[in-house]
Amino acid sequence: MSAVAVAYAPSQPKNRYAKAVEVSKRIRWDIDRDVIRGRRFDFSKKFLPDGLSLVDRLGFLSAAERRLLSQIQGRTYANVFGLVERFIAAKVIDVGRDHGLGDQDALEALVRFADEEIKHQELFRRLERMAGEQMPDGYRFVPEPNAVASVVLQKSTWAVLGLTCHIELFVQQHYRQSIDPDASLSELWKDVFMYHWKEESQHAILDELEWRREDEKLTAVERDAAVTDLIELVAAVDGILQAQAEVDSDYFAAVCGRTLDADELASLHAVVLKAYRWQYIVSGVQDPRFQEILCSLIDASQVNRIGAALEPILH
Repeated sequence: MSAVAVAYAPSQPKNRYAKAVEVSKRIRWDIDRDVIRGRRFDFSKKFLPDGLSLVDRLGFLSAAERRLLSQIQGRTYANVFGLVERFIAAKVIDVGRDHGLGDQDALEALVRFADEEIKHQELFRRLERMAGEQMPDGYRFVPEPNAVASVVLQKSTWAVLGLTCHIELFVQQHYRQSIDPDASLSELWKDVFMYHWKEESQHAILDELEWRREDEKLTAVERDAAVTDLIELVAAVDGILQAQAEVDSDYFAAVCGRTLDADELASLHAVVLKAYRWQYIVSGVQDPRFQEILCSLIDASQVNRIGAALEPILH
């Protein structure tokens, strides 16, 4: 990560809040009417593209097995978003109180943001139930959303907003670069993340505005402590990914229809973990916009601290 700070010249933040409200009203969608539309998942197709799932790196798997692994990863991909949106909604409601008697455009933008995140949680709960009806028994999603949210929300607002901005920027990247261009994916699964992307595009803008607003309140000592909090949050995310990669790999091995040998099983575990780290950590921290925002808020020594903490995950 570059240590060069990027200057920030806000272009009328109030107008950016108002624009977010306007877009939110224009693109508003309904789970049943617009997204699901009475459909079921097409299990003859992949869910996650290879650029996210990395299943193409497992040469010992057949095409059908790679498709199954992409569907298992896709199920977890949706569940992880349902998980993170639990704490995101709570934090957005919290920071929105600052605007209660102030900028009403900002207040409305954040109220809409929280409402959309709650809707997304319901969408992903629906997807989990639908996937469970069609996939073999035995799948487990390890983390419990409320327990994770409670831990995350104990950290500084600066760190939580930083993590949130990171997440909602990689949502944009995943959809534009990997999901949208792949015509071979399940149509319903692809539509879910198209509609999700539409609203998350505005959320990423609001994340940046609120993160910068929070940063202005901090002393140098408080900011340094917040950087530590952000590092600890990323480490906690990685712990969740390690646990989920293990159970997802074991689930695949149990339901794929044949016995994997020890080398194949080891490779499977390694690639699934690498895929999850890419999806939820690496793709976000390497996003140019995230790096630009972060490096404009912290000094070179803090950039180096974050880089050192990320090194084992990146490599």
